[in-house]
Amino acid sequence: MSRTDVVVTGLGATTPLGGDVASTWEAMVAGRSGVSPLTQEWAGSLTVRIAAQLAVDPSEVLDRVRLRRLDRSEAIALIAAKEAWTDSGLTDAGLDGERLAVSFGSGIGGATTLLAQDDILEASGPRRVSPHTVPMLMPNGPAAWVGLELGAKAGVHSMASACATGAEALALGLDIIRAGRADVVVAGGTEAVIHPLPIAGFAAMRAMSTRNDDPERASRPWDKARDGFVLGEGAGAIVLESAEHAAARGARVYARLAGAGITSDAYDIVQPHAEGEGAVRAIAKAIADADVPKKDITHVNAHATATPVGDMLEIGALRTALGTHPVLTATKSMSGHLLGAAGALESIATILAIRDGVVPPTINLDDPDDRLDLDVAAHKARHMEIPAALNNAFGFGGHNVALVFTRA
Repeated sequence: MSRTDVVVTGLGATTPLGGDVASTWEAMVAGRSGVSPLTQEWAGSLTVRIAAQLAVDPSEVLDRVRLRRLDRSEAIALIAAKEAWTDSGLTDAGLDGERLAVSFGSGIGGATTLLAQDDILEASGPRRVSPHTVPMLMPNGPAAWVGLELGAKAGVHSMASACATGAEALALGLDIIRAGRADVVVAGGTEAVIHPLPIAGFAAMRAMSTRNDDPERASRPWDKARDGFVLGEGAGAIVLESAEHAAARGARVYARLAGAGITSDAYDIVQPHAEGEGAVRAIAKAIADADVPKKDITHVNAHATATPVGDMLEIGALRTALGTHPVLTATKSMSGHLLGAAGALESIATILAIRDGVVPPTINLDDPDDRLDLDVAAHKARHMEIPAALNNAFGFGGHNVALVFTRA
């Protein structure tokens, strides 16, 4: 594997905080919550009746005819990828499709299509099932649609590593470019499963906040009163490019994806390793791969989902692998947990933090856990120099991914 520098030249997103990157970032820096009550009729009987729903519905961006062929997760993947592609300036660059790859995943995929079409099957029979059902529900659907849209011929890859998916997609993109398989990779994650079955399933595990009467304050990373994550939906896309290719076309560069670390716990299907051992190794591997001094990593966008156990395990892992000097934030306090898209969205936040020299706040951190002994930008954004930053993502199944970004 070569040591080719890989840079970020395009960003795209649609999230509970905004319909694009600019509006999402502005809301994050301002400390606004995207969590709201679920007003759908089906939500009335659920234990959890809050979620972080998209700020801009896909129907406001894509035409109705096209949406009929797309699962919601596919539609928002396309929206984010098209924004990132336009932002990169590659639209008119004449890029050879054989030098363009896609690495895009989803933790759950087209579950809403599967459930909706099963309802149709049960109620009206097999002849009423949509002919688009399989392409809409297949796990590689989002990646495939992005590849078709952009004409990618160097490989279309679909990650599925639960809540680490978006980050692992970026790590694969880094490897693809380093291996010389492509000059450009559009990488990211998508998730859209705000539906009664996934919500009921997560609630049955006692993984979700039940703060139904106070939705904007429900996601509380590191707070003593945290009681679980808030489900969110959205997509994030990042254009990765070899530094040489970006320089040759005079591209604007946001940051450098300097290193990645991937490990697995081999411990439990849902619980993280009791000592955070896998997280420690992932962070250490990312730092070693990036070959940057630990002191330069002055900011961490933590995975921090607001679960009673996971939050503090991550703090211990950061202390062990990185030290006590970085300023932390948990943007899930505002966006909710986007599952397979979380790592992509939080990588975008990490990249923009480096660019702008500002750490977005962790909201709702009113009574910090007594074991929280690292510095957190609580309640309001903090302006500071950020030569390099770390983004963590962990997922059910024992997936651990850490990414290091540096200034361009």
